[in-house]
Amino acid sequence: MQNRRDFLNLLCRGTILTGLAATTGVLAYRSVKSGNCELGSSCSNCGKSDNCSLTEAVLYRSTVWQLDPAKCIQCGRCATNCVMTPSAVKATHVFAMCGYCDLCGGYLKPDTKNISTAAENQLCPTSAIKRKFVEDPFYQYTIDEPLCIGCAKCVKGCSAFGNGSLQLQVHHDRCKNCNQCAIARDCPADAYSRVPASKPYLLQGIESKPDDKQIG
Repeated sequence: MQNRRDFLNLLCRGTILTGLAATTGVLAYRSVKSGNCELGSSCSNCGKSDNCSLTEAVLYRSTVWQLDPAKCIQCGRCATNCVMTPSAVKATHVFAMCGYCDLCGGYLKPDTKNISTAAENQLCPTSAIKRKFVEDPFYQYTIDEPLCIGCAKCVKGCSAFGNGSLQLQVHHDRCKNCNQCAIARDCPADAYSRVPASKPYLLQGIESKPDDKQIG
């Protein structure tokens, strides 16, 4: 039983790493011209005029905004303050940490009497978390990203009643990489920072070097 669960963890871990690496690929192909920073959209995103230096353009392109799960307090502002609708911040499931619980604090409301997939029992307001039976007593939980609004309710529930495998992350296939990120500006926990575009994710619970918890 344990070996099969370990296999599922390994398979899911590979899936999330591959998916996140693919979405990050777009960042590497954003062009930079001498004297004009092109980020795939209007230059107003960087908050400067269109005559920035090549050094500034390269520096800007080489970093992206990301949320540190260790600092996040699940305040809900990621859902409301992003310039994108729905937010570019999404719940992300770190399968390597997940216990595949039947009673999942990130999926079910705390006062749920019946453990089922009924809408009234689900914690997520948009039903973005999907629950799939694996084998007794294990269930797999996945995020339907288009439905996720980044409200952090599942993350808060998982942190309070689980092991924190649900975490918020800026998804770079949606993020505009604004120079003055509206969420970062209002984040009460100062959880946002600019990180190398080559390693744009700060997920916890994935094997990495002690001094480098980012994945790409």
